Amino acid sequence: MSAWKEKLRRVVTVEPVIFFYMTSTFIVTPAYQQMIITKVCQELLKNNTVCSNPEHHKGDEAVQTTASYILLLFNATLSLVSIPPAIMLGSWSDRAGRRWVMALPSVLSLLSGGLLLAVDLLENISVYWTLFAAALTGLAGGHVSIFLSSFSYLADLTMGSSSSRTLRMAVAESMIFVGGTVGFLLGGFLEQEFGLQAAFGAYIGCHVLSVLYIVLWLRDPTMTENTCIAPYKEDTAEQGSQADKSRLFILKYAKLSFKTVFKRRSGQDRLKLHLLVLCSFINNLVAVGDQSILLLYLMYEPREFTTALFGVFNSVRVLLLGFGLLGLFPVLMRCMKEMTLAKLSALSRIASYVLLALSSNTWLVFLVAVVGAPSGISQAVIRSLSSSIVGADEQGAMFSFAASVEATCILIAATIFNGLYPLTLPTFPGMPFIIMAVFMLIVLILLQWISEMPATHPRLVLSD
Repeated sequence: MSAWKEKLRRVVTVEPVIFFYMTSTFIVTPAYQQMIITKVCQELLKNNTVCSNPEHHKGDEAVQTTASYILLLFNATLSLVSIPPAIMLGSWSDRAGRRWVMALPSVLSLLSGGLLLAVDLLENISVYWTLFAAALTGLAGGHVSIFLSSFSYLADLTMGSSSSRTLRMAVAESMIFVGGTVGFLLGGFLEQEFGLQAAFGAYIGCHVLSVLYIVLWLRDPTMTENTCIAPYKEDTAEQGSQADKSRLFILKYAKLSFKTVFKRRSGQDRLKLHLLVLCSFINNLVAVGDQSILLLYLMYEPREFTTALFGVFNSVRVLLLGFGLLGLFPVLMRCMKEMTLAKLSALSRIASYVLLALSSNTWLVFLVAVVGAPSGISQAVIRSLSSSIVGADEQGAMFSFAASVEATCILIAATIFNGLYPLTLPTFPGMPFIIMAVFMLIVLILLQWISEMPATHPRLVLSD
């Protein structure tokens, strides 16, 4: 029984962690967006009867504009606060283990969920209290800490097997979309039938389950001597005040992350790694921008989606994205190279954003989900290729740097898309999605450049 349990532990690893976190994220995102819109409406229109029903105020330009700017502040807060922990935690997990880094975001998200619930329950509390909830989530790095620790865990587990690593990371990546499907369906149902409080309660429940799973089931991969980072001299000789030690602790792990990405490597591996990080950054920039304005865009005329219909659309969309990774990707891997699939994935994403920008009715919006079904493949391939370039003792540091770069996406995407959307409302509201398609065209060009580089050499780090 014990041997069977250990085998199962190697098969079912970080996937439920990503699933629970992303389910909670996709439950809470439309919930806090809707709460912000309602609170803004109450402050501007002073009419609870009108503001309690989104159908009555979804076409109000003043409400849309103000809500968009508050969502910009929310995303900016989340981004700025999450960057320092994202830089530090990956390198720290290379030495202290992956599990604690995985658990930390869920613990602080419990507090954030409690605050969002309080904001919704108390009518007189200002909408700007939601910014404190964003700060609490960001203190542990948010979703980027979950991703860096989870994908570092898989890299440790699949060390030496490139094809196995790509497929395992694709399965883990698919949990984003499977969790999204469950999150949007469950969130939409709870909001429509029981209100926002039920959605925030489910968000808290997901994080409770995640913490329990990490503590009771997950085990750190067995680390060999050469997969552990050698301690710095400061570790044994470090003296002084506690404040000095804390500063050295933070700087040391930040330095490890930067050193991993910028050190010289054989062939063109360093340049390839930089281009892969840039691709990952743009992918996440577009994904964050998408979710930042999608609810506002679809609720605006002539589409006029309800909250429930928005939940159904997002559920279908992420379900098809998950199918693209779990079903389509493994089959296509047998007859096509992974870089070819990544480029086709970028093409499908470009087409889906152009279609979304031009959509004027419900069926065209749902067609976007079908056209963009293979879109998730590119990011799974990018993570796998990045992991294959660095050594066993650098996985956490590399994913930490990538995660810290991705964390800036929240701020940059919010600035670009939440700032641009109100300006385009009177003329062409779909313009932000055309900008997203242009960004994905840049990713396609970068992937083509990477595919023309020589294959990654056996890991050899050259001294500076």
